[in-house]
Amino acid sequence: MPLVVEVVRSGFVESVHQARMLTVDAAGIPVEAHGAVHVPASPRSAMKPLQVLAMLRNGLDLEGELLALACASHSGEPFHVEGARKILASAGLEESALLCPDDYPFDRAVAEHGRAYMNCSGKHAAMLATCVLNGWPTGTYLDPAHPLQRAIRQTVEDLTGERVAASGVDGCGAPLFFVSMLGVTRAFRQLAMMEDRRVFDAMRTHPEWTSGTDRSEAEMMRAIPGLMVKVGAEGFEAFAFEDGRAGTVKVEDGSMRARTPVTVAALRSVGLDAPALDALATPPLHGGGRPVGEIRLRRT
Repeated sequence: MPLVVEVVRSGFVESVHQARMLTVDAAGIPVEAHGAVHVPASPRSAMKPLQVLAMLRNGLDLEGELLALACASHSGEPFHVEGARKILASAGLEESALLCPDDYPFDRAVAEHGRAYMNCSGKHAAMLATCVLNGWPTGTYLDPAHPLQRAIRQTVEDLTGERVAASGVDGCGAPLFFVSMLGVTRAFRQLAMMEDRRVFDAMRTHPEWTSGTDRSEAEMMRAIPGLMVKVGAEGFEAFAFEDGRAGTVKVEDGSMRARTPVTVAALRSVGLDAPALDALATPPLHGGGRPVGEIRLRRT
């Protein structure tokens, strides 16, 4: 059965969210499965590490913070924006080459907006850099028939062990490939276990660059040794440990507020018992500026 997340205000359950969850142990054997984890899902930005691996396989020369940024759904903090511009400059390109939409950043302290502030700008800059390196057209890099997108699709199918069930368009305009949560879990486990661990290691080492200074994903990676986690829109999240434990979660109605408590449950299901998870497991609900409730997994 799906998991249920409750939104509790003043002792009253005012809303509920259902979620799917799948976890596997270090040997890749399923530990827990809730909901239809074998049917196609929309991983959204959780697929960025796979997209970037495809770029590395086609010669992209990024490392460290900038490689982590290419995998990011970033907050648009100054260092994120400067990093995206640095990737573009390394390929001899201007910000105008980005085909992601003009957007405001997630970070509310940043008042500016533009394509470089859009949360996927690091990925798009890396896509353009890969195109320049290979002599591929830059003006059509988001076309599903473009050599870059064909290479990404092949890498997605290689790592998930599945044929792409369907394709669409992500919020940033890039092609989106639908695969099962089982496939995404398998792919994240491979990112941690394969010989070429550049993507996994960059995200682990630079968590603020993959999300933001105050984001829950960065907080988890800072607090938990060996963990790499990547969020996707519409309540999706995937993670892997360097020993091969891995998992995915998907909130059925797309709620992002319900995502983290389910991810905490997934981490605990593979044996993690870290004090840092306690606060994340039950995010507070506020009323009048003070805590009056919480968001929590339904107690059985």
